[in-house]
Amino acid sequence: MFMLALALVLPAQAQSKSKKQLEKERTQLEAEIKKLNADLAKAKKNTKLTSSQLNALNKKIKERNRLIDNINGQLSHLDAQISQMNDSITNVQSRRQTLQENYAAAVRALYREYNNVDKWVLLFDTPSYNKALLRTKYFKKYNAYRLDQSAKIRDCEKQLRDANDELQRQKTEQANLLTQEKRQRDQLTKEQRQKEASVKQSKANEKQLTSQLSKKEAQKRKLQQQIQRLIDEEVRKAAAAKAAAKAAKTSSKSGGAKSAAGKSGSTATPSAPAEPTVTDKTLAEEAALSNDFASNKGKLAWPVAYTSIARNYGIYTHESGGQNMNNGIDLVTVQGTNVYAVFKGKVTSVFTCPNGTQGIIIRHGDYMTVYANLASLSVKKGQSVSTRATIGTVASDGAGHGEFSFQLWKGRESQNPRSWLR
Repeated sequence: MFMLALALVLPAQAQSKSKKQLEKERTQLEAEIKKLNADLAKAKKNTKLTSSQLNALNKKIKERNRLIDNINGQLSHLDAQISQMNDSITNVQSRRQTLQENYAAAVRALYREYNNVDKWVLLFDTPSYNKALLRTKYFKKYNAYRLDQSAKIRDCEKQLRDANDELQRQKTEQANLLTQEKRQRDQLTKEQRQKEASVKQSKANEKQLTSQLSKKEAQKRKLQQQIQRLIDEEVRKAAAAKAAAKAAKTSSKSGGAKSAAGKSGSTATPSAPAEPTVTDKTLAEEAALSNDFASNKGKLAWPVAYTSIARNYGIYTHESGGQNMNNGIDLVTVQGTNVYAVFKGKVTSVFTCPNGTQGIIIRHGDYMTVYANLASLSVKKGQSVSTRATIGTVASDGAGHGEFSFQLWKGRESQNPRSWLR
């Protein structure tokens, strides 16, 4: 009987973990679809069809399919549990029937002999006391056996009631899941029709969309060229400053030697060494800052809180055709999000991007960081900033999101920001 009860419990325990995982995944998918619905609604506020609207539809359809697959997985688990429960019920019914048949046979046998045999006659009609005692024990054991059989039959009846209740619960859950699946499939069909309509509309506006994408990529190319010119200018200024400092140092030494030669005939007290010039001190500080910045590779905090990466560092193929080089990393974030300096340094350039937003270059010795597509600035040219200082806010990408571009340079060589940020 214990083994039979164990057989009823184990299948549900063996699959409970997987079932919980599926339910957790379903909850996450439903939350993701809810977020995508919000993004799509925001994209639809624009009367012109945009690529972000199509992307939101594609993502939502993909998540909807995943949710349907998840529900089907839960249904498969329930089907297996219901099948096992039916097998268990069949086994219990078979055992109950056997017990009832044995009990009925015993009762019929006793009824047939009830008027023919008196147990007291059998008890006293014995040759010895020992045999009478054995017959007494036999009668007691037989009565106990009948009571035990009756209890087992009642226990089987209870097991059957419990199993049937569990089976009905599982069938109800299955019916609810089937209803959910039908609702999700109806919603998927609606979204696919919506996508077809959007694609049809996009084809009608194909020239306009292509023009928008081309314009956006042209602005990106101009921004890259603009930043490259600014970086080249910064490198040129730094080289000129170093050359001027070196020339001033050489001139100072030469002048000191001539003065000493003119006074060689007279006795004089040696003068103290000349104090370092301001230029020398500045160059020494910049060298220390460069070393400090380089030692923090892989440890720099991200300049902004972002939701996704729109484009990584390197060459990419854009939607309007052709390839561009991205010298940094483009991040999708919320419009108006604060932007922070990744390291201490000095603002050496403030510029206007081709799309009308603002940009900043911060110098960290031989290294420079670039922050582009800013709506507002919190710093000005020539200002020193500390690590994690607020320098501005993110501008809108025109479709309800914020898009921020970050670059990191060493001299004239762009660096992959991902290898510097933690």
